[in-house]
Amino acid sequence: MLLRYFYDEKLAHASYVVGCQKTGEAVVVDPMRDVTAYAELAEKEKLNIVGALETHIHADFVSGSRELNDRFGTKLYISDEGDADWKYQNLDGISHQLVKDGDKFMIGNLVFDVMHTPGHTPESISFLLTDKGGSADKPMGIFTGDFVFVGDVGRPDLLEKAAGIKGTSESGAIAMYQSIERFKALPDYLQVWPAHGAGSACGKSLGAVPSTTVGYEKAFSWAMQFDDEAAFKKALLEGQPEPPYYFAVMKSVNKVGPQLIKNLPELKRVDSATDIETLLSEGKQVLDMRSADVYSKGHIQGTINIPFNNSFTTWAGWVVDYKKPLYLVLDTALLDETMVALRSIGIDEVYGYAEAEKIMAQAENLATYESVTPIEANEMVEKGEAYVLDVRNQTEFDEGHIENAQHIMVGTLKNRLDEVDTDKTVIVQCQAGARSAIAASVLKANGIDNLVNMTGGYTKWQQEVASVKQ
Repeated sequence: MLLRYFYDEKLAHASYVVGCQKTGEAVVVDPMRDVTAYAELAEKEKLNIVGALETHIHADFVSGSRELNDRFGTKLYISDEGDADWKYQNLDGISHQLVKDGDKFMIGNLVFDVMHTPGHTPESISFLLTDKGGSADKPMGIFTGDFVFVGDVGRPDLLEKAAGIKGTSESGAIAMYQSIERFKALPDYLQVWPAHGAGSACGKSLGAVPSTTVGYEKAFSWAMQFDDEAAFKKALLEGQPEPPYYFAVMKSVNKVGPQLIKNLPELKRVDSATDIETLLSEGKQVLDMRSADVYSKGHIQGTINIPFNNSFTTWAGWVVDYKKPLYLVLDTALLDETMVALRSIGIDEVYGYAEAEKIMAQAENLATYESVTPIEANEMVEKGEAYVLDVRNQTEFDEGHIENAQHIMVGTLKNRLDEVDTDKTVIVQCQAGARSAIAASVLKANGIDNLVNMTGGYTKWQQEVASVKQ
């Protein structure tokens, strides 16, 4: 048997290739949309990708199952659990098998047993893996998807918060408790292979270790320590991070089936700063992907700044309007990687790109914004010249914040601009300065110029201002 782990750091998403080397057949569990890495492995190991296993209808990335089907004729193994609202659609002409709790299927000498594990979503399933090629008669591990993570379990509130389905948070939490009770009955030695690691918004305290065991989770995971359903439900629902806006889009995309990448718009190069300005005047979106420091010193008015780092995909999902054409200003050496990242969360309406250095050299009357230290920010506040806009998550704000600071989480800012007081200078602040820079660009793009970004964020404020005041 062959087992390979693939990890997308920008989405904190894990997928797996499992192959029977004797028969040359393989499957991919919870595949990412860009299937290149799977194809390369299959060619290297002389495997034929015959199956794509989905643990549930994903909310945080576009599944690659239909890409695999298009390229390799791969069969989809997908859940038939849950009610009518959570059934996969548009499957005509696509090889697939609907599976339920207790079902079993084989790929070569590998046996996959289906276990219904609702809670994160109603249709969620896990796959127990047994390697018959090694004469084993017991499973060696379980692919848990977004059910059990390392040190955490899947959040049950996404359907209500992201998809707007009322009342599903509590029912999901109850279902999760019952699923965990079944999980606890599994053998301690079973390996656990989850679909996400630290940084994913699909839970609140995911570990940064790739895998775990049933026994380890039973002993150390906070979620496994309850024997009272009500207490578990309360603990599970408390402190969950805000789900990105794009989660609702992903649920729909993966339910009805995404477009194939080969059918997406062809990218065109934009060579003129004037053309970028024209696109903005026409209501198009332009994402400037340079570093926040460089962007602040000069950018085309109306562009939004999201630097290309491991947080890029998440913030793009929050900030980008899926219904508007998108253009990019970037180092073109990053173009291919950027497109993979954007398409991984279904931002498909990307029509063009411009080389940042060339465009900035052409542009006239560049917009800027200033940065201030926490000490300078405090002086502005004490003089009554400014107020603080805290753009961190709700849980961070609740744990401690600058006195009288207004709280608008950065991802929600574009929809709450009317709440921003422009009579005073807006001091934009987060934990360390990265998210506040994104927020500053959103404000600038929407005509709010009376602002500064506080470098070092709340962490520096505590060190340089709060400690002195105490």
